[in-house]
Amino acid sequence: MIEFKLPDAPLRIAAAQAQAVPGDVEANAATVARMIRAAGEGGARVAVFPEKFLSGYEIELIRAAPERCAVRPDDPRLAPIAEACRASGVTAVVGAAVQDGGELYVSALAIDETGVVGRYDKQTLFQHERAVYRQGCAGATLQVGGWRLGLGVCYDSGFPEHARAAALDGCHAYVVGALFGEGGGHHESRIWFPARAFDNTVYAVLSNHVGVTGGWRACGGSAVWGPDGRVVAEAGPTDEELVFADLLPEHLHAAREAEPMLRDLHDTGAEPRTVLGPAQSGRTD
Repeated sequence: MIEFKLPDAPLRIAAAQAQAVPGDVEANAATVARMIRAAGEGGARVAVFPEKFLSGYEIELIRAAPERCAVRPDDPRLAPIAEACRASGVTAVVGAAVQDGGELYVSALAIDETGVVGRYDKQTLFQHERAVYRQGCAGATLQVGGWRLGLGVCYDSGFPEHARAAALDGCHAYVVGALFGEGGGHHESRIWFPARAFDNTVYAVLSNHVGVTGGWRACGGSAVWGPDGRVVAEAGPTDEELVFADLLPEHLHAAREAEPMLRDLHDTGAEPRTVLGPAQSGRTD
């Protein structure tokens, strides 16, 4: 039987949504810093921001001017974010286009008072991203206050195995910055995130854009789902907002007792899968 250690104390998390300024890393870093301070005032220890928020979701701008619109791992333009983390005691997960070794990545940067302490590169690139960005090659887990937070970026969350890998690494929450747009985006997010939470009995956290970015009109709706798949807190569709939620060890424990799929995953004793032919599957065509 797999044993998963639970945290000892609650963790308050904030999911941020705001309008990004196209291609202006300094302006967007200032917004991130301001919202980190507000998250800290609200008692949060972690604040999560949307996909590529430091530039906006601006593929053509980033492709044309990566030195200006992407950030480097040691970029001085990130200093205001680290300072806000120091002042507030918050660890931030900030979406950015990152230039590293001559390649561009869609990344989630983990930033605390010391600067960038970790980075996750998006593993599942959307179709129009593949000509510009390099695919990430590994998952990433951020540890804060005894909580293990599995990081994802947008389209990653549409693939159940991505969140499952985080859960099998002992993660207690699946934390994603994204761009979901008006039209199908809200519908997708309201299927994917409750499913990722319920299937893995983890919290699921979404930070989404608002306004127009990269030609897409975002649908907001940043939210937190509990390990039972139910909404804990949710933002509106259009306004800048911070959504707060308390992640509770006792809720994790209760969910995993009620729905023991994660614990039982490798303890079923099932035989290897059988590949069915037409007659065995009941087909007659």
